[in-house]
Amino acid sequence: MAELSEEAVEALFGQQLAEWETARTNYAKLSRVEERKLTVNGSTIIVQYNPERLRSSAAKVDRASIEHRQCFLCKPNRPAEQQWIEWGDYEIIVNPYPIFPKHFTIPTRTHTAQRIISRFRDMMTLALLMKGYTVFYNGPECGASAPDHCHFQAGVQGFMPIEAELRHTVLAEVARDDTRATLNEVNLGGRHCYVIESTDVDAGCKLFEQLYASLPMSEGQAEPMMNVLCRAENQQCITVVIPRRKHRPACYNAEGESRMLISPASVDLGGVVIASRKEDFERITAEDIAAIFSEVCITDADVACINDKLNKKGYKTTN
Repeated sequence: MAELSEEAVEALFGQQLAEWETARTNYAKLSRVEERKLTVNGSTIIVQYNPERLRSSAAKVDRASIEHRQCFLCKPNRPAEQQWIEWGDYEIIVNPYPIFPKHFTIPTRTHTAQRIISRFRDMMTLALLMKGYTVFYNGPECGASAPDHCHFQAGVQGFMPIEAELRHTVLAEVARDDTRATLNEVNLGGRHCYVIESTDVDAGCKLFEQLYASLPMSEGQAEPMMNVLCRAENQQCITVVIPRRKHRPACYNAEGESRMLISPASVDLGGVVIASRKEDFERITAEDIAAIFSEVCITDADVACINDKLNKKGYKTTN
C-alpha cells in the first residue's frame, strides 16, 4: 500500500484550491454559510444552510436512477481538474462541494458497491494516517449519494459536536477485547451510538465485526443500516457506529409546508444538520430534529436486542 502522509494530503488540498476554480469558489463560500445552534435533548446541534449540498441531499438513490446515471466517483467521469493521491485500492480527492473547511472523498479505484465489513480495517488505518481528520462512512441506505461506488469521506476534527460531547460523556461498556479495545453504548440526544475505543487495529476490527453481526438487518438489505465516524485521538482510534432503522424521515417526502429536505447522514448525526434549502434552515426547530433522530435511529428496544445478541455470542465484558 502506498505511503500516505498528512503533508501529502495538505499539499493536495492547497494545490486544488489554487488550480481548480469550482473548488476554490465553493470553499470560499463556506466562510459565509449561515448557522444556527440548537439544543436537542441536551445535545448541541448546529444547523448549517449550505445550498451547494442540494445535489447530495436531493440525490435519487433508487436502483433505477443509479442504473441510468454515470458514477461521479469513477475517474473517467470526474472533473478534469480533480487530482488525487493513490493509497492502495483508494484515491483521495478534494470534495468540491464541502461541508467541512477541509473535506475529502476517498473512493475505491474500482467501481464496487458501498459496503463496510471488509473495509473497516482500511477505515481505521486511514484515520490513523490522516491525523486531524475524522473519516466517515455513510451506508448505502444511510445518506450515501453514490451507494454503487464504495467510498469514505474525511473532514477536519472538531467540526462535529459529537466529538467533544463524547469526551465528556460516561459510556456504558458492552464488550471488550482484553485491554486493547472496548465496545461501549451511549444515547446522545436521541442517537443511540456504539463507541469502539482501541489501541490496536486488529482488536478494533474484531469488536466492529462482532457489533456488525449483532445489528438488525431487514430482508433484501445489503448490510445493517449505519453511519460510522472514525478518528485518531491520544494514541487511540475512536469509532462511533450509529445504527439506523430508516433512510429518510417522513418530512423529506411530505407535501406542502410540511416538507423539509433533510436527509440525515454521518455529519448530520454527528451534530451538524445540513439544510440545503433556505426555508428549511429558517424554520427547523429542536423538536423537528429530535423527531427526525427518533425516526431514523434505532430504539431502546433495538439496543436491548443488540446487546442481548452480543451477550449470547459470548462478547459480554468480563472483569
